[in-house]
Amino acid sequence: MPRFTIIVPSHGVAGRLSQALDSVLGQSFGDLELIPVCDGPDAPAAAVAAGHAERDSRVVPVDSPPAAGLSGARNAGVAAATGAYVLFLDGDDLLLPGALAALDARLAETADPDVLYAEHERTPWWEGEPTRPAAPLLSGAPRGAFAPEECPELTGVALPAWSAVYRRAFLTEHELAFPDGYFTDVGWAGRIMPAAGRLAVLRQAVVRHRLRRQGSRLNLPGPHQHALLEQVESALARAAAQGLAADRTRALFEQLFTLVLKTASRPERLPSGHRAFFRRAGRLYRAHRPAGYQAPAGSLGVQHRLLAAGAYTAFRALRGVNRVSAGAAARVPRPRALRTRLHYARQLRRPLDPDLAVFCAYWGRGYACNPAAIHAKARELAPHIRSVFLVEADQVHAMPEGVDHAVIGSRRYWEVLARATYLVNNANFADAVVKRPGSVHLQTQHGTPLKRMGVDQAAYPVVAAATGSFARLLARVDRWDYNLASNRHSTEMWERAFPGAHEILEYGYPRNDVYCTATADDVARIRSELGIPQGSTAVLYAPTHRDYHTGFETGLDLEAFCRAAGEDVVVLLRAHYFYDRGGRHGSGRIIDVTSHRSSEDVCLAADALVTDYSSIMFDYANLDRPIVVYADDWDVYRETRGVYFDLMETPPGAVARTPEELARVFRDGSYAGREATAARAAFRARFCQFDDGRAAERVVRRVLLGEPPESIPPVIPLAERIPAPAATLVRS
Repeated sequence: MPRFTIIVPSHGVAGRLSQALDSVLGQSFGDLELIPVCDGPDAPAAAVAAGHAERDSRVVPVDSPPAAGLSGARNAGVAAATGAYVLFLDGDDLLLPGALAALDARLAETADPDVLYAEHERTPWWEGEPTRPAAPLLSGAPRGAFAPEECPELTGVALPAWSAVYRRAFLTEHELAFPDGYFTDVGWAGRIMPAAGRLAVLRQAVVRHRLRRQGSRLNLPGPHQHALLEQVESALARAAAQGLAADRTRALFEQLFTLVLKTASRPERLPSGHRAFFRRAGRLYRAHRPAGYQAPAGSLGVQHRLLAAGAYTAFRALRGVNRVSAGAAARVPRPRALRTRLHYARQLRRPLDPDLAVFCAYWGRGYACNPAAIHAKARELAPHIRSVFLVEADQVHAMPEGVDHAVIGSRRYWEVLARATYLVNNANFADAVVKRPGSVHLQTQHGTPLKRMGVDQAAYPVVAAATGSFARLLARVDRWDYNLASNRHSTEMWERAFPGAHEILEYGYPRNDVYCTATADDVARIRSELGIPQGSTAVLYAPTHRDYHTGFETGLDLEAFCRAAGEDVVVLLRAHYFYDRGGRHGSGRIIDVTSHRSSEDVCLAADALVTDYSSIMFDYANLDRPIVVYADDWDVYRETRGVYFDLMETPPGAVARTPEELARVFRDGSYAGREATAARAAFRARFCQFDDGRAAERVVRRVLLGEPPESIPPVIPLAERIPAPAATLVRS
């Protein structure tokens, strides 16, 4: 029997689950059992849990239906547990290094109590030092093991369930389980404390609780707030039924109603039913108030007395709940020009058009990327949707025939932004755009993150300075309803980089569908259009942007590379879109494709890819063609830009650090050799998870047609996909 069973519910935290599980498996004390509780075998977290189970036999995943909620997940974990002690850990929190060793030592010192409470760190999501909120409460507890009567204020109500370990035999003997519904930790404390015989305290933090930017789900407005009163009533009734001592009853009563008054004083949590909540709370207060109970001093005591008297009007006046957030509208960014601002404001007063969708890619650079692929699929699957693409004036000439568009900054631009129900972008709409109730914003992204993104850039001064205001970035994130991911790595990084309340759709990138649907004739046609000589090996060279460079620098003599690599090699040069100015022209064996509208076409035409750290490598890997990483400044890039993983440890193929090495891997064929192929296979397994040719369909069905998640076409396994053939298989 293991010493500890650690139960980790995973609903809604797939992006951070691997970090939570790693924090457990990395403990110096290894006598443990780890139970991740997933929503089912097809849930995003299930793959994370299964991967850890494959690597470590101590990991034993179990399932619990989403409808069972947090309480059901924890109860499922307890039912499967075999350890002597049970510890709960939220899926987005961490077990601190040395935590289990400290808990084991303290349990041994105190002769295995029923419950051992421990401190935890409360870590701000953005900045600031962690706090230890449990420290004041636990500091007054006796030094050794003690009976609950010796420390009546330790009711457990003020502590989360994961701030303690519980003897499993104690839970089983008393048939203790988490109550259903919201605020389950409150109900859990109400069940644990009357039953516990021996307690102990560890004055050391064992869990790092990572606050989310969007805050606790329990603080969100809604009718679920009324569930707090149900848990309070259950806890007080149980205490009365078990004849809890008077001093313990008083402490429990006061701590429970501190929570109740905290909710009552925040009417924004109860958009409706605030008066009913207050009146029911008052009835509970009067029914369970201990004999001789004295309300606390100060403002809190006044609130107690008003609640006991049922004085709702006076309570509202005390708390100032009638105040209006004056000036909130003035803080909303607006278009600069007065006439445009007034026009946009008028449009915002008109109803949303339920069949209008607005698309934009790369800040208006044209018809491209994921928005274009979704737009095209919407014409097929949702023909009732009227779509408008937003473009800069200098890109109008390049718009495909039949695609309705509006010029950025024009009156129509503001009209469609104000009235569209669906807004799709691979970057972000202007700060002045208002997120209207009922509108649906889809952020498609435009790459898999190797480099640091979003708020993760804050630690890198050069990048942070170019990024601008993080507050404005987060305001834009708050408009998102959905965010696309093409692999689980992206899911995890997006959750960190763009914290918000949106849902991540693990549907793949629509722009990459073509890599599974294009034919040999398509490849031949594109190569002909680009002017690639027949019989040549086309190498796509696509370097990324350097934040520490002021202009485009290839970092490579491409003519010299062609001469050294072989007579049949031609280079397709595609600079980062930041440098797309149409000023370069190909010469000899160099074909400049920077201005070509479709990076997907360019990838289909190429026999191999050479890049440094560009996210194009993740997309190109879907073609299962050779990739070479030219990493001449990796150390500088990693230190100045920041990266999420070490590309040199897990590259998609051969790695070259000098022009000579790069030419050699092509000259001797090792760029497509056995080692490079094996590296590419591992890379594809990790980063090509969801790009199966049906991503656009999944997005249109879920976002534009509103189909339920369970009806969305599943992802085709990687082994069953057939990528578009390379030119070597194409007959001209």
